[in-house]
Amino acid sequence: MVTVFLPYSGLLHSIDIINELINCDLVSKIYLLAGDDKYEPPNKCEIIKVNDLTSSATVGLIIKNTQTKYVLLFTQDNRYQFAQFAFERFYNVINSTGAGLVYSNYSIIKNDSVTRHPVNDYQLGSLRDDFDFGNMVFLNAELLKSFKNDNEYKYAGIYNLRLHLSRLSEFLRIPEYLYTTIESDSRESGVKQFDYVNPKNRDVQIEMEKVVSDHLRKIDAYLTPKFKYIEIENDTFEYEASVIIPVRNRVSTISDAIHSVLSQKTNFRFNIIVVDNYSDDGTTEKIKELAKKDPRLIHIIPERKDLGIGGCWNEAVHNKLCGRFAIQLDSDDVYANEKTAQIIVDTFKKEKCAMVIGTYKMTNFKLEEIPPGTIDHREWTPDNGRNNALRINGLGAPRAFYAPLLRKYKIPNVSYGEDYAIGLMISRDYQIGRIYEPIYLCRRWEGNSDAALDIDKQNYYNEYKDRLRTIEVLARQWKNKNADKV
Repeated sequence: MVTVFLPYSGLLHSIDIINELINCDLVSKIYLLAGDDKYEPPNKCEIIKVNDLTSSATVGLIIKNTQTKYVLLFTQDNRYQFAQFAFERFYNVINSTGAGLVYSNYSIIKNDSVTRHPVNDYQLGSLRDDFDFGNMVFLNAELLKSFKNDNEYKYAGIYNLRLHLSRLSEFLRIPEYLYTTIESDSRESGVKQFDYVNPKNRDVQIEMEKVVSDHLRKIDAYLTPKFKYIEIENDTFEYEASVIIPVRNRVSTISDAIHSVLSQKTNFRFNIIVVDNYSDDGTTEKIKELAKKDPRLIHIIPERKDLGIGGCWNEAVHNKLCGRFAIQLDSDDVYANEKTAQIIVDTFKKEKCAMVIGTYKMTNFKLEEIPPGTIDHREWTPDNGRNNALRINGLGAPRAFYAPLLRKYKIPNVSYGEDYAIGLMISRDYQIGRIYEPIYLCRRWEGNSDAALDIDKQNYYNEYKDRLRTIEVLARQWKNKNADKV
C-alpha cells in the first residue's frame, strides 16, 4: 500500500531503517534517492538518481514511480528509528481520513541524549517554506498524481507540491512521537532565523517567491500592485517624527539607544518617547537622568501593567506628543549614523507610503559586525513585496509608520510578532517604502529575547505568526471577493 522514497548516500546509518521498511507488510517498494547511481542498492531496493532532492524533477520521479495508494517520503539522509507500530499509525491515520499529508512529532538525538521535538499544526497561513514537518511525511498518492508542474524549480519543487496538496486536502499532525532521528542543524534559533535573507540563498528565495505568489493567485489571496497613498499635508503635528523605544530592564543598553537618537541631524522637530514598562534593574533611573538633560526625551511609565511591546507602542502612538511619523528603535540597538531619521522621513514624503522599513547590520554587543552582516530584505519588491511577506517570518528594521494610520489600526498587545502583524495589515492597502542602505545596527547578544529559544518557545512564536498569516490570507480573500462593492 505504500511506496517509500529515502535519500541515500550509501552510508551505514540507512541500513537499519531500510531493513525495518523491507520487513513491513505495508511497504510495496523502496526507492533510494541518490546523487549518484554507482551505489549497489540493498536487497529489494532500487536506486533513482536525482540531482536535487527538492527539485521539480525529483517530484516528477516520485510521481512516476508511485503505483501505490500512499507515499512515505523521507526528506533527509539521516539515521531513523520508528517508535512501536509507528508505521502502522501513520498508515491508519492517512487511510481513514483522506488527508493529503500526515506528519508527526518526533524525537532527536543530540549529544548522546534523546529529546522530544514537537511540531506545529498546519493551517491556512502556514506558508513559510521552512515549516517543520519533521523528516518524514506520508502523502496521498491520488492527490499527488493530480499535481501538474507548471514550472521547473531546482529548490522549490517540494514546496510547490506541498502548496498544491494543501489546496486539495487537510494536513494532519499526529501529536505523538513516532520516530527518532539525529539533529541535523544544531545552530541556535537566533542564527537560523536569518537563513532566508542570506545573499547566498538568493536563488532559492526567488523560486520560493514565485511558488507562493502562484499559490496565492490560486486561492484568490494575491494582491495586485494597486495601492492607497497617504496625504501627509492633511494633518498637523507639533513634532514631525517621534522615535519610540519600548523598554524593560535594559540598563546596559538604553543609554546607547537614546544617545543615538539625540545625535540625529534633521531639518524637522523630533522627540523620543521611551515607554518604560516597569523596569526594576536601574533602567528607569537611567532614563530619568537623561530626560533631565534633554527635553526631547519623553519618559512614559504606563498605568497599565499588562502591556507587551505592542501595547507600549500603542501608549506612545496615542500620546499627544507623538509626531507625524513614528520610528522604531529597540532598547538594545542603535542607529547607524546621524542621518537615519532624516532618511526615513524623506522616504515617507517622497513615496507617500504608510510604512517604511530600512536595512540593518548585525553586530555583537560592542557594535562589531558579525555574520550574516547586512540584512536588506531584497526579497521585498514594490510590486510583490506584500504577497511575498506571507512567506517570510519578518519584514526588516528599522520600521517606521505614519502615526494617524497606526492610531487607526492599533498594534497587537504582544511582545513577539507585533511588528509583523501591523506590517501585514498595512500592506494590504498601502505601499511599504524600503531603504536599502544600512541605517540601523542590530545587536545580537545573550540578552536578546530570541537568541537561543527552546523548541516550545520556537513553536509558540511560529504558531502565532502562522495564525497572523491565516488571518491575513482570509482578509485578502475577503478584500478580493468584495473589490467590486467598494
